[in-house]
This record gives sequence, structure tokens and C-alpha cells, in this order.
Amino acid sequence: MAAREFWLKTPAGSINPPSSSVSGDGSAQSSGHCSHLHSFLAFLKIISVTGLLLSHFLGINKNQLGVCGWILFSLSLLLMIITFPISIWMCLKIIKEYERAVVFRLGRIQAGKAKGPGLILVLPCIDVFVKVDLRTVTCNIPPQEILTRDSVTTQVDGVVYYRIYSAVSAVANVNDVHQATFLLAQTTLRNVLGTQTLSQILAGREEIAHSIQTLLDDATELWGIRVARVEIKDVRIPMQLQRSMAAEAEATREARARVVAAEGEMNASKSLKSASMVLAKSPIALQLRYLQTLATVATEKNSTIVFPLPMNILEGIGGISYDNNKKVNDKA
Repeated sequence: MAAREFWLKTPAGSINPPSSSVSGDGSAQSSGHCSHLHSFLAFLKIISVTGLLLSHFLGINKNQLGVCGWILFSLSLLLMIITFPISIWMCLKIIKEYERAVVFRLGRIQAGKAKGPGLILVLPCIDVFVKVDLRTVTCNIPPQEILTRDSVTTQVDGVVYYRIYSAVSAVANVNDVHQATFLLAQTTLRNVLGTQTLSQILAGREEIAHSIQTLLDDATELWGIRVARVEIKDVRIPMQLQRSMAAEAEATREARARVVAAEGEMNASKSLKSASMVLAKSPIALQLRYLQTLATVATEKNSTIVFPLPMNILEGIGGISYDNNKKVNDKA
């Protein structure tokens, strides 16, 4: 009957050789088995020590990995070393300047932050990485049918500009950050515009866009999203309402035109009154003005104008009467 005991410490510790006690004919077989086990444990120790030396360069926290984690890490590192010429092309990843890589090692986020830009090392079988684009994303909101506060049905579309500022939050806190932001933008647009009247929507687009941006920025902060700008592109209203608004605008403009015309007539009458008072003081000036008007008409249209004019009107304009003429002739 044989009894075997062995003890394996953590990679930083030491390995005690197993002790065995056998009796009878199985002594040689037990010694051979123990020697093989001792060789395997020594090999694991070498791998673990090598892993400890590289852990600093690979960004491993000793508190994150247990005994099984260290064993898997050592085996993965050994696999990479054995297949070195091939594995180097599979394990080295290039992260661009506008990207970040979130590396999961045995399910945990490596080093608690994103890596990059530059060259990073990904171990086979135990590392999974996700690339995150940090550039500004344009999100087009399709036309949303909205019932305004004054019971008018309208369709409004817009555009949202946002970017990811925390790659870890965007990967760990939400399943699909872009889809979530897209749906949230649609809902926020409907909720905000539903509290406004049609005239407020048409006149205050900038204030409404700013309020939508504030609400989106507060809601997406936990997702690592920063909303840069929100714009309302188009507001579509029913055709019948467009005709009513056009008729109202036309009536308003016509009323203003009549008021302006009446004010012009009043000012013109005041000017004519002043002119008549000036002309009344000098009858010759009225005759000169009359001749000037005829000259103007003849200049604009090259034609001969013949119209009858009573003599008494000319006598009144010129200030010369028939009796005065007779007196002058008698004196002569």
C-alpha cells in the first residue's frame, strides 16, 4: 500500500519535492512516478517565475489573478513563446491615434483603463480586446411625428454630434453605445417638442436644440458619451395648415400694406396743402409749374397733346382779366 503527499505553492513561492513511502514490489514504480511529478512541478515553477518577470511589462496586477489564473497565464505565455514566429503577428496589435483598446484578461478589464495608441500585446486564449473609436459621430434622427402642445401634428428631424471620451465606460456600462444614444436622441426629441407650441418650435429652434443637448449629455455621461451639438433640420406641417398659415400671413401683409398706403396718402395731402399755400402767394409760380408738368409729359412720351382750355381759367391763372385788357387798349 502506498501513500503520496506533495505541496505546490504560488508561483512566487517554492515547490517542495513530494515524499512517498512504498513497501514491497511497488517501490521502483512509485519512485519513477514521483520523479515525473517533480519534473512537471519544477517546469510549472519556471513558467510561473517567467510570468512574474513579464507581468510588469504586460500590466498584470497580482491581486487580480488567482492560482488558476496564473497557471492559465503561464500556459498562454508558453504557447506564445513556442509558436513565436507565427504568434508575434497574432499577438501584437496596432491601435491608431483616434482609437483605444479595452483589453479583457480572463474577463477583467486589464489595468482598469484603455490602451493605446500604439503597439499592444494580446495574449492568446486569455485576452479579448475591443476597439473603440474616439472620433465625433454624426447621428441622423429620422422624422418624428409629434403632437405639439396646441394639438398640431408635425414631423421634425434633426442631427446629433457626439463622441466617446471614456472607452472603458462605453464598453463596460452599455451593450451598444451607438444604438442606445440613437434611440435616446429620438425619445428626447419627441418629449421636448411635445411640450412646445408650433409657433415656439418654428421661432425657437436654437433654444430647443440647446435643451435637448443638455438632457442628452446628462443621460449619456455614464456611458462615456459627450454630446457636442444638436441641430433641428426640418419642421414639416400638414398641407392644409400650410395653406391656412399662408392665408393668414397674406391677410396680415395686406392689412399692413393698406395702413402704409393710408399713411402715405396722409403725408402726401399734408405736403400738397403746404405746396398750395406757397403757390397761392404767387400765381405766376402755378403757371410755371403747369408748364413744367407739360414739359415732363412731353419728354417721357414724344407726342403732341391738344386739349381745350377755357380762357377764364387762363385769366385766373395769369391774373389778367378781359377788362384790364380793354383798358390797356383804350389808353393806347
